[in-house]
Amino acid sequence: MSSRAGPSEPPGPQQRRITRTQTAGNLGEAIFDSEVVPSSLVEIAPILRVANEVEKTHPRVAYLCRFYAFEKAHRLDPTSSGRGVRQFKTALLQRLERENDPTLKGRIKKSDAREMQSFYQHYYKKYIQALQNAADKADRAQLTKAYQTANVLFEVLKAVNMTQSMEVDREILETQDKVAEKTEILVPYNILPLDPDSANQAIMRFPEIQAPVYALRNTRGLAWPKDYKRKKDEDILDWLGVMFGFQKHNVANQREHLILLLANVHIRQFPKPDQQPKLDERALTEVMKKLFKNYKKWCKYLGRKSSLWLPTIQQEVQQRKLLYMGLYLLIWGEAANLRFMPECLCYIYHHMAFELYGMLAGNVSPTTGENVKPAYGGEEEAFLRKVVTPIYDVIAKEAEQSKKGRSKHSQWRNYDDLNEYFWSADCFRLGWPMRADADFFCLPVEQLNFEKSNDKKPANRDKWVGKVNFVEIRSFWHIFRSFDRMWRFFILCLQAMIIVAWNGSGDPSAIFNGDVFKKVLSVFITAAILKLGQAILDVILSWKAQWSMSMHVKLRYILKVVSAAAWVIVLSVSYAYTWENPPGFAQTIQSWLGSNSSSPSFFIMAVVVYLSPNMLAAILFLFPLIRRFLERSNYRIVMLMMWWSQPRLYVGRGMHESTFSLFKYTMFWVLLIITKLAFSYYIEIKPLVGPTKAIMSVKISTFQWHEFFPRARKNLGVVVALWAPIILVYFMDTQIWYAIFSTLFGGIYGAFRRLGEIRTLGMLRSRFDSLPGAFNACLIPEEKSEPRKKGLKATLSRRFEQISNNKGKEAARFAQLWNQIITSFREEDLISNREMNLLLVPYWADRELDLIQWPPFLLASKIPIALDMAMDSNGKDRELKKRIDTDNYMSSAIKECYASFKSIVKYLVQGDREKQVIEYIFSEVDKHIEADDLISEFRLSPLPSLYGQFVELIKYLLDNKHEDRDQIVILFQDMLEVVTRDIMMEDHILSLVDSIHGGSGHEGMLLLEEQHQLFASEGAIRFPIEPVTEAWTEKIKRLFLLLTTKESAMDVPSNLEAKRRISFFSNSLFMDMPTPPKVRNMLSFSVLTPYYTEEVLFSLRELDSPNEDGVSILFYLQKIFPDEWNNFLQRVNCSSEEELKGNESDELEDELRRWASYRGQTLTRTVRGMRYYRKALELQAFLDMAKDEDLMEGYKAIENSDDNSKGERSLWTQCQAVADMKFSYVVSCQQYGIDKRSGAARAQDILRLMTRYPSLRVAYIDEVEEPSKERPKKINKVYYSCLVKAMPKSSSPSETEPVQYLDQVIYKIKLPGPAILGEGKPENQNHAIIFTRGEGLQTIDMNQDNYMEEALKMRNLLQEFLKKHDGVRFPSILGLREHIFTGSVSSLAWFMSNQETSFVTIGQRLLANPLKVRFHYGHPDVFDRLFHLTRGGVSKASKVINLSEDIFAGFNSTLREGNVTHHEYIQVGKGRDVGLNQISMFEAKIANGNGEQTLSRDVYRLGHRFDFFRMLSCYFTTIGFYFSTLITVLTVYVFLYGRLYLVLSGLEEGLSTQKAIRDNKPLQVALASQSFVQIGFLMALPMLMEIGLERGFRTALSEFILMQLQLAPVFFTFSLGTKTHYYGRTLLHGGAKYRPTGRGFVVFHAKFADNYRLYSRSHFVKGIELMILLIVYQIFGHTYRSGIAYLLITVSMWFMVGTWLYAPFLFNPSGFEWQKIVDDWTDWNKWISIRGGIGVLPEKSWESWWEEEQEHLQYSGMRGIIAEILMSLRFFIYQYGLVYHLSFTKKTKSFLVYGVSWLVIFLILFVMKTVSVGRRKFSADFQLVFRLIKGLIFLTFVSILVTLIALPHMTIQDIVVCILAFMPTGWGMLQIAQALRPLVRRAGFWGSVKTLARGYEIVMGLLLFTPVAFLAWFPFVSEFQTRMLFNQAFSRGLQISRILGGQRKGRSSRTKE
Repeated sequence: MSSRAGPSEPPGPQQRRITRTQTAGNLGEAIFDSEVVPSSLVEIAPILRVANEVEKTHPRVAYLCRFYAFEKAHRLDPTSSGRGVRQFKTALLQRLERENDPTLKGRIKKSDAREMQSFYQHYYKKYIQALQNAADKADRAQLTKAYQTANVLFEVLKAVNMTQSMEVDREILETQDKVAEKTEILVPYNILPLDPDSANQAIMRFPEIQAPVYALRNTRGLAWPKDYKRKKDEDILDWLGVMFGFQKHNVANQREHLILLLANVHIRQFPKPDQQPKLDERALTEVMKKLFKNYKKWCKYLGRKSSLWLPTIQQEVQQRKLLYMGLYLLIWGEAANLRFMPECLCYIYHHMAFELYGMLAGNVSPTTGENVKPAYGGEEEAFLRKVVTPIYDVIAKEAEQSKKGRSKHSQWRNYDDLNEYFWSADCFRLGWPMRADADFFCLPVEQLNFEKSNDKKPANRDKWVGKVNFVEIRSFWHIFRSFDRMWRFFILCLQAMIIVAWNGSGDPSAIFNGDVFKKVLSVFITAAILKLGQAILDVILSWKAQWSMSMHVKLRYILKVVSAAAWVIVLSVSYAYTWENPPGFAQTIQSWLGSNSSSPSFFIMAVVVYLSPNMLAAILFLFPLIRRFLERSNYRIVMLMMWWSQPRLYVGRGMHESTFSLFKYTMFWVLLIITKLAFSYYIEIKPLVGPTKAIMSVKISTFQWHEFFPRARKNLGVVVALWAPIILVYFMDTQIWYAIFSTLFGGIYGAFRRLGEIRTLGMLRSRFDSLPGAFNACLIPEEKSEPRKKGLKATLSRRFEQISNNKGKEAARFAQLWNQIITSFREEDLISNREMNLLLVPYWADRELDLIQWPPFLLASKIPIALDMAMDSNGKDRELKKRIDTDNYMSSAIKECYASFKSIVKYLVQGDREKQVIEYIFSEVDKHIEADDLISEFRLSPLPSLYGQFVELIKYLLDNKHEDRDQIVILFQDMLEVVTRDIMMEDHILSLVDSIHGGSGHEGMLLLEEQHQLFASEGAIRFPIEPVTEAWTEKIKRLFLLLTTKESAMDVPSNLEAKRRISFFSNSLFMDMPTPPKVRNMLSFSVLTPYYTEEVLFSLRELDSPNEDGVSILFYLQKIFPDEWNNFLQRVNCSSEEELKGNESDELEDELRRWASYRGQTLTRTVRGMRYYRKALELQAFLDMAKDEDLMEGYKAIENSDDNSKGERSLWTQCQAVADMKFSYVVSCQQYGIDKRSGAARAQDILRLMTRYPSLRVAYIDEVEEPSKERPKKINKVYYSCLVKAMPKSSSPSETEPVQYLDQVIYKIKLPGPAILGEGKPENQNHAIIFTRGEGLQTIDMNQDNYMEEALKMRNLLQEFLKKHDGVRFPSILGLREHIFTGSVSSLAWFMSNQETSFVTIGQRLLANPLKVRFHYGHPDVFDRLFHLTRGGVSKASKVINLSEDIFAGFNSTLREGNVTHHEYIQVGKGRDVGLNQISMFEAKIANGNGEQTLSRDVYRLGHRFDFFRMLSCYFTTIGFYFSTLITVLTVYVFLYGRLYLVLSGLEEGLSTQKAIRDNKPLQVALASQSFVQIGFLMALPMLMEIGLERGFRTALSEFILMQLQLAPVFFTFSLGTKTHYYGRTLLHGGAKYRPTGRGFVVFHAKFADNYRLYSRSHFVKGIELMILLIVYQIFGHTYRSGIAYLLITVSMWFMVGTWLYAPFLFNPSGFEWQKIVDDWTDWNKWISIRGGIGVLPEKSWESWWEEEQEHLQYSGMRGIIAEILMSLRFFIYQYGLVYHLSFTKKTKSFLVYGVSWLVIFLILFVMKTVSVGRRKFSADFQLVFRLIKGLIFLTFVSILVTLIALPHMTIQDIVVCILAFMPTGWGMLQIAQALRPLVRRAGFWGSVKTLARGYEIVMGLLLFTPVAFLAWFPFVSEFQTRMLFNQAFSRGLQISRILGGQRKGRSSRTKE
């Protein structure tokens, strides 16, 4: 994701472009001149910034600032030698000339000096004095900025006064002294403002922060240098920095790092932070233990005493510990690329800590008699210059040796080699101070000779160390060498099974028969031979590391070979003497040694002795504890024991799991192996034995060709051809069984982890009542800790009690969390406003309602239904009650509406008489409800009219207009009438009237009413409502929704993504997760994202520019996400796209850009996702800290509160401070500095992101040009690691000014040189890792996303670090699941996302538990940060070998006794590639990476240090998977070449009666299992299981069928080819490289030539070869075999051929459109014919591409070239076989025929050569003659053809056969010529080779192109393809857009005219 290109490209042309930006006016001048400054003039940028800031109000001051900047620039670089300086100065000067006069006119004071002085005073008063006592974060930032500005203004002021020779006022000078002093102190800070003025900021007032700050300031007893001026508050780290020469910024960075580390651990030890801030010893000890664990282990391993000496006096212990920790962190913080070499850091630390101890103890140096001083210390940057740079230079030179990774691995030392130098005690020979001539610093011999050719070679110079411990050599043997135990096991099983099947009945019980048993015992001899092979292989492959090996390692290698050879002899001899009547092989041995009687006991003895080490290993296997002890121990006797079993290494010791884990994965593999062996034996081996015996007994005498071995015994060729594919499948099919077993076990584990319990909204509804309980249990810390239930029962039933009505706090907390999630959905436009209202729970819990208020989507339509039920009930009380009570939500809706109705009416009615009536009516109703006779007493049929009136009342209340008052009065009277007259019958009313008036009869009542109407008098009703509170509106709105939503909200939310997220989140709450701590006590963590040059934010131009189909990105997104687009329009209050774009406001434009970017794979999306962590922490901190009344008020109130309410404000600032302390986010934008200086839009977008999210930090590598100190003319490039944050927005009153986004540098740490030496991304991560904080580190890629609801679970996840998962060790990496969000784009993206999802869920779940071999696969994993800091970082970076850098972090973690777990309850979004070409590039990169892993030391060590079963898991889940795919393809080749041999030699016809040839069941089974793998069955099984688990098995089945219809098998077969090709090629020749895939939206058509270039070697050539094989087999083997068997056997092969040749065109958007086809053809012709040469890109010319395509052969070395030549020999078989099958050579079988055929080939080549030479020589001068000669040649050719047809009766078939015979021969010759390129070049034939090659490419292109073009004639093909490739919405949109596209083109051309 980061620089793969390396940083060296000069930013030259960009700079030129910038200086013109002023004329272009696109960026505005303001931005032009403050940021776009050449790197050598970086000091003038602040001056230009100030100029921009004051320009609006005081243009003359701005002019003076710029003028001063120009002068300063001239001083800095007088000769303009820096890059881009001259252009910059010119542009600035032009601008100054333009602006002088206009600004003079605007000057207020008489002279420039006066103007400056008055402005300076004005600025000081307005900005600095106003903000003086800032308690707030924002104010502190403004103040910092103001001081910086004032400083610059003074500098300019002084310069102006000097030019006008005036004195500066006293007053101003005094002010400036204050300013200067403050500017020193108030520097930009990252998280903690440590200056004295900021002590009152929220974060600095936490006692846990104060404690370490005070502890660090204890510098008692430290001797400062004599001439050092101490400042206030200097601390321990400052002292270390001064004494050892660390950089200032490094000290500042590590100070904050250390304080935060200690603070976070301290608060966990003391959860109640009320007492005095004193740093706790336990916290110190814990951090020390983690930091120095690796260092102490290293000291023990090398037998040295560690340098950590603690003093005896208790008071000094704390200071000493802090000194030791500070020193380590300072070394680490400045070590740059050395951070990849943890033991090298240990070495440096070991010596420096010793010096530190000496200084503190006051030791006196014996030589000088003074106190001890550090060897490298004292001056500025001493550590960087004298310690880091020399070692860095070694790394850089070795990296140069690697020639960008092209040269062999064995010729240069990578990071691992350099680090492992420090694994032996020899490393102390380096000395301290380090010897410059030590062997570590030596370069390879070749380079030395090259540099010192003048024979002045220093005599004492050591040799180049060479590789250390391991040599990465390209060879397939590594697979055997790393996993030799597995291969031995399979080979021995195969041998035993064949022996049992061959002898006797073939029943496995036959093994107990004496003779059979004896024969089976021969496997021990095989074992010994394999052991010998392994020993010899070890010696050969480690040869190049011999210089660095110690004597006893060499001795071990030699002894291994000798002892293995001895065992082979002993076992063979003693075996020969076990037989009475010996078989053949035993006879031979006996004849050599003399035969005497048999003595089997001797052999048995030998076997027992031979097996004894294995017995011991088996016993140790059962007791992992003993094994761990033995491996870790440093006792001599134990080391001697272990020395023989495996060489002693620093890593890979004691990696064993607990006994229970061991039992689990052992059971898994035992079951699997038994199944596999049974299957192989009964289905493949046993049935093949009979037919084989039959074939061996047949005698064949007639061959159809010239047979070289006519007397070959027992038809050996046939037997080999039959058995080879079956044996290959035998070695491969464990992978299939692994897929089946992993699916089963993964499914079971998933079900136990409660996956998919809530997978639809219906399920969510039914369980919603237990959701608040789950929220409170999982997301809210427990007040008092109750013991959690454990065990199986707890897993099976996890119930949460429902929250009772009176628990207001719990309900309030649930409401805050739930609403925050729903609001985030709305902000992401997943739901519309209406859906949001239906989903929200009331924020302001209504105290009067004594019931839980569910979200309206559950209660929607319940009230209208209930009304209907009440109307129809006819007084049947009980029945109605029953019907209502069965629906829980209906009853709560009714209760809530009644209660709200009651409270609203009571609130509105104010008059006393009215109150009485109301009170009375309600009391009556309540009485009847109590007594349960409501329905029998009242009439309910008029309810609807009352309902209607009430709804009207609510509408009035919503509007709240004064003029509606009269309406409301009448409404109330109507309601009273309905209630009293219709619902409560007459008699009630009478009693009512009596009680109020004491009158009698109707008339009285009416008269009274006329006198003063109820509700009508003034003040009887409160309306309009004043003041309207948020709570009131919310209540009214909610009631309105409940009453009026008629349709049920079953499909709310309707968006699929929202459904998925809500259901996954709710489901995860029922999974097993640790209880969360309070936010203040949680583990802190950071997120780090490496970024190179991908999209940050789509620009409007990118969104609107259409591609060739007229489809723009925006159109595409609108079609794919139609609902989200509508929701977006609703959110920004626009009705259509036109209105949105017609609007001039920048805000809307930004919204649109963001909306689109959030749906691509952009940095903006990732950053937004990661910022949710912070939002979640703020919310959770609020819930933790809020008092009850705040809680009831709600989080929203606090978030939105204005500045004046300081009480709430302080709670909010505290929440933010806690979030700052616990979480930081760093994006490592490697190129940001270069982009910013060149004015690239990308830098602007990143700045915008920083301004939008103020707590985001950006780290980048700055390349600055500085004049060198020795020679001022020379300019040096200096590199810095920088961290920046956004500058606060200027508080200037002018708002019309476009906002200028600025950044400010926090830390700037100098590097020893360019940071990118190895692979780009890990190096990019490594440079930024020093800016991360906390105990966890989540590495997130550029293509990821995160969700609010998942962020809430982060603190639960981090708790996992505190518990041992297997009872042995704490986790070092927590794995998370991912959700692939790109699946909706096209069908390919869907396959890819399904495949990926199944891997990151079911696959990794199984790897983590029970198999215990999960490593780290890409990115959401959370690292234990301190563990990995001290062990080489979060990825490895050596060029090429660590191409898949991520997985090496997992390897490293496991080897260094870490533990990787996997957690299912939290997920992170991830994007994947979506087009076939990108997917293929990605798969190629992964396959390349796996090829490199195969060679790597990590895999070798894992293969040897794991126990047998864990080693199997490791193999089949890493490189084994790729090797198995390779074998799959190989099986097809072996089978077809075997058949070719049988058919052409005539053996098949001769044996046609044999069962083995006619109907070979085992072969069909073997090929069936091959095609299983081929069509992606291995992928589909886990996929089905996972979809079934999480979304139901019916969905899984339908998705599976849909995938088949969308041609998933085609895709999987095709990707099989990609994997095989790149994996195999990497192992043979190298050539692995990072392939940028460009994660855009793929809706564009790839040209034919592009596809050809990409797939020609990996698929097309192989496809054509297989096709020729199948055709030959079809032509010559048809007469005597049943068609069906043939069909069964070859159908999957024909499928493979078709797929490999045509899949790229099938999956290419608009690949079958006639117009595109025509364009493609012209493009392809152009490409083929253009001449190549230097500087011509491969995309432009075939020749360049062809040269590049075989580049890997140049670096491949002897072995690779020999392998290539041997493999090319297969192409000559065709010709040999086929020439004997022509109709005119049928009679003779003489060898001459073959010779003549070669003659023909040479003749053809000769003619071609003469023609081409002739064309060059004669075509100009002898044109006519040359044409005549060509004509003659053509005529001769035709006449030869005619005679051949006429005389020996050559048929059409013969012509075809000739082509089939000669084409492969030519290709084979081409391949050999390419491999032997230097020889061919010297012989002068290279031109002809090139011509021949071009001919072949043209033929291949035609072969591929013709069928595609033919299909493109039929329009329906194109329709079908679009339908298959894209989802429905888009394919419809595409059709429409094509129609529109035509019109649009017409329109645009008119407008141009």
